[in-house]
Amino acid sequence: MSRILHFTLSFTIISILAILVSRDYKKIRVRFIIQLLMTEIFFAYFFLHSQIGITLVQRCASLFDKLLYFATEGTNFVFGNMNSQGLAFFFLNVLCPIVFISMLIGVLQYIHVLPIVVRIVGTVLSKISGMGRLESFNALSSLMLGQSENFIAYKDILGKISEQRMYTMAVTAMSTVSMSIVGAYMTMLIPKYIVAALFLNMSSTFIILSLLNPYQIDEKDDLLQMANLNENQSFFEMLGEYILAGFKVAIIITAMLIGFIAFLAAINALFTMLFDISFQSILGYIFFPFAWMMGIPLHEALQVGSIMATKLVSNEFVAMIELQKISETLSERSVGILSIFLVSFANFSSIGIIAGAIKGLHEQQGNVVSRYGLKLIYGSTLVSMLSSSVAGLVI
Repeated sequence: MSRILHFTLSFTIISILAILVSRDYKKIRVRFIIQLLMTEIFFAYFFLHSQIGITLVQRCASLFDKLLYFATEGTNFVFGNMNSQGLAFFFLNVLCPIVFISMLIGVLQYIHVLPIVVRIVGTVLSKISGMGRLESFNALSSLMLGQSENFIAYKDILGKISEQRMYTMAVTAMSTVSMSIVGAYMTMLIPKYIVAALFLNMSSTFIILSLLNPYQIDEKDDLLQMANLNENQSFFEMLGEYILAGFKVAIIITAMLIGFIAFLAAINALFTMLFDISFQSILGYIFFPFAWMMGIPLHEALQVGSIMATKLVSNEFVAMIELQKISETLSERSVGILSIFLVSFANFSSIGIIAGAIKGLHEQQGNVVSRYGLKLIYGSTLVSMLSSSVAGLVI
């Protein structure tokens, strides 16, 4: 089957799955979906094939290499140069740099660079997506600040946001990843796929939400306000806050990895003992048709489907570790498509993270997000599938 026909089939099935649970399919605006899809295909080709895009990705990867080098300086001081002696392990190499990247984001927020970028780019995005400026700002601020910290930026207006818009903002937060964690991904996946995924997920989110949760916003009623995250704080107070926030994220990821990997190992052993097949293999069969639909070769779809399921029930880090184990047995095309699928927060644990973050700011809105938990997973997983399908069209 040609790539164009494969993508057409994939996009049709994903669209149907979104429309089946659509809030009001009569309000779907096809024009914006078409222009978003064209934009997304352009981004996929630009970052994965054009010389300018490849150069941009290389420079982006180089920038993160330098940032990771700076982060290593702090890690080496605390852990006695274990990195330089070849004794580094996952926590030092992958998770500790999150502390430095988090601090850097805090500095950019403090000097008002982030709010300006979010405001300008968000306004441009709203013209392409057909959504409100608030939703468009949120797509970018989620990327910059992270799925939980992001909602602090809207604390002054959370109570005024409608249920529909709250769902859109929560799905967006689950469908993107924080820049503070991209450096960790760079040590586990090929950089060009990570950079491409950041842009593809943004477009895919707007497309899926335009089908699943369509509505129109009166520009006069478009809530346009970002709270000052560092109000009444000195520079060093802000610095300490973001350093601790980054370390907290690193520790939480560490705990989740220990728990989830141990849990999966135990479940796999139990299923193998009782049914002579691992739990991940069973999940692989469930995701097998979706992997093939995204463009994975048929003979590799079962392995890829298993990792897709692992990401959903655990998190993207566990799935990336699984991908590293079998990457040499997969084609470059499969590695690329699967890598893009993994670059998002679309998993069950994210429901609690987002709902908890919002509930801490506004209890009623936190309850709204909790109520839509399964629909959040459904929507954000469709986003990942669409991004991967678009990548499959050009890889």
